[in-house]
Amino acid sequence: MSIKLERRSAATNIQLPDNLHPLLRRIYQQRAIESVSELELSLGRLIKPDGLLGIESAVALLHRHLEAGSKILIVADFDADGATSCALAMLALSSCGAAEVDYLVPNRFEYGYGLTPEIVELAIQRQPQLLVTVDNGISSLDGVNAARAAGIEVLITDHHLAASKLPAAEAIVNPNQPGCGFPSKCIAGVGVIFYVMLALRGKLRECGWFSEREMLEPRMAELLDLVALGTVADVVALDHNNRILVSEGLRRIRAGRTRPGILALLEVAGRRAERISAADLGFSLGPRLNAAGRLDDMSTGIECLLAPDAATARRLAVQLDSMNQDRKQIEAGMKERALAIVDQLSPAQEVTPAALCLHDANWHEGVVGLVASRVKDRVHRPVIAFAVAGAGNAAGELKGSARSIHGFHIRDALDAIATRNPGLIRKFGGHAMAAGLSLEKHRLGEFTAAFIAEAERSLSEDQLRARVLSDGEVTVEDLRLEVAELLQQAGPWGQAFPEPLFDGRFNIVSQRKLAERHLKLTLSHPDAPQQIIDAIAFNVEAEAWPAAEASEIAIAYRLDGNEFRGRVSLQLRIEHILDSR
Repeated sequence: MSIKLERRSAATNIQLPDNLHPLLRRIYQQRAIESVSELELSLGRLIKPDGLLGIESAVALLHRHLEAGSKILIVADFDADGATSCALAMLALSSCGAAEVDYLVPNRFEYGYGLTPEIVELAIQRQPQLLVTVDNGISSLDGVNAARAAGIEVLITDHHLAASKLPAAEAIVNPNQPGCGFPSKCIAGVGVIFYVMLALRGKLRECGWFSEREMLEPRMAELLDLVALGTVADVVALDHNNRILVSEGLRRIRAGRTRPGILALLEVAGRRAERISAADLGFSLGPRLNAAGRLDDMSTGIECLLAPDAATARRLAVQLDSMNQDRKQIEAGMKERALAIVDQLSPAQEVTPAALCLHDANWHEGVVGLVASRVKDRVHRPVIAFAVAGAGNAAGELKGSARSIHGFHIRDALDAIATRNPGLIRKFGGHAMAAGLSLEKHRLGEFTAAFIAEAERSLSEDQLRARVLSDGEVTVEDLRLEVAELLQQAGPWGQAFPEPLFDGRFNIVSQRKLAERHLKLTLSHPDAPQQIIDAIAFNVEAEAWPAAEASEIAIAYRLDGNEFRGRVSLQLRIEHILDSR
């Protein structure tokens, strides 16, 4: 796959502080921030909860059940956002004096996603008076009806896109429901439930709840480590509001003011709390939490986050780490098979289809999303990977996980396909860049044709060419550890507010393989050949590997710090090898 390098343009009409480092000034100008206030990340800058449609009804509902001493059951999703949302709701409600709080997380292989009638049947056995969904529920029409028929009230908190019809819940809080004017539409599920708990505390404070009961008023800021982890792991856009939430959560973690479960996850991931970045949350902690939901039961992840002490947290974190290792092995085999299918679909002399649907009877249902993502990165096409649905689902049903590219809203595409082909898709849901669906196995060919046709209608040839957006070159004077650390502290970086990426051509001093997959380089800058710079590229594809005799290399890279035996030095983290010669 050829890669087109483009450099970001800078908006020069933004007034930024005079004392900013010139490189950082350029980067902020290239992030299209609208004012200097977007660089201020204090909690005082958070959007207020009262902008969320339905939050007053949600707080009144929770308040009534707290007064009644009701049993409250949290129904969570089985990913990292769902796990952090569940832990946050459990901790916050308990600290507000809830008589009894429990949780239920669906096993994805038996019950699928969301508050289904089957999950309600399980919930009834716990005898709750109130169900609270976190990171799910906005499409659970039948599940909410089943709960209400059983005399159980329902509060939905979610962030996924709403369909034309909403569930008949007692209250719904979702910034993406019709009529909600909350400015941050990309807040994660954990952010939504954080806002609900923030508003609940405000209501309880106002009515004297804590003083009357001689209770300590809970400090909701203590939950921001969970908010940061769930927000980054769910790969939502880091708009200003989300950057505040993540920044404050990271600050608490770096200071050691975080729960034992997060510290234990950092330990098994080999990360030091004081140096943690948003990328560590997304690439080290998030996958370990997600592994539980992908391979087994997310309860292990939730229990780790709720662990009351270091020993319990460590035991559970080790289990999650082991699951993640198993996940990596399963994923590697599935990825190899998926790429072989792609090669069969698009021989070297032909053009790869505008979209891909991949299926193998032996694929693991919990890992197909990762495979779709890896293939999407390789071919720069929307990709859906399908697996046979697990136990408890209809015979002959396939479950698909979709990943998309910019310019192709995958959830809207599925909606368009469903409208043009009634009955083809059993159910679907998701976001612009990721979605899930199910369909009958014998209709996979029909769906594939419809999916490719939809992609061909929507995507131009230019959009199907991979691009690398660079922040430009770095002068030899700025190739220093101090600048790398300055950039890290200037974040948090993430989706829609990307970590700085630079491009340049360097001299190759030496190169060697690490673990047969990674490329370790010693480089020098053409303007200062005497200055040696370490660089590393992870999981380098065979066709990108520079020849042994190559003396120059063009790369897209990030400035990073490499810690070895207590000493930190500058390292270029190579994201793309553009060419070598």
